[in-house]
Amino acid sequence: MADPVISRIRANPKYAELKQKRSGFGWMLTLLMMVVYYGYIALIAFNKEFLGQRMGEGVTTVGVPIGFGVIVFTVIITGIYVRRANDEFDRLTREILQEVSK
Repeated sequence: MADPVISRIRANPKYAELKQKRSGFGWMLTLLMMVVYYGYIALIAFNKEFLGQRMGEGVTTVGVPIGFGVIVFTVIITGIYVRRANDEFDRLTREILQEVSK
């Protein structure tokens, strides 16, 4: 037994647009995160000398702010996704539901 509402949603062209945009954007952000995270891990594995350089006279090394940057980058791209989801993706979802409920 297929729900007719679900069938109408799947047949709506805006639903295909929503799926395509959301999926593409999600994969792009995933790729960016993988490059940043695995890039940092690769630096740790292959260039310890660079990350171990001291910054100034203190004990802080170059690796600390870079690692902190990875964490900040994660928070930023999460915020970017949430903002787009709350604006564009939610708007498309509302439009689809309005059209289907007619």
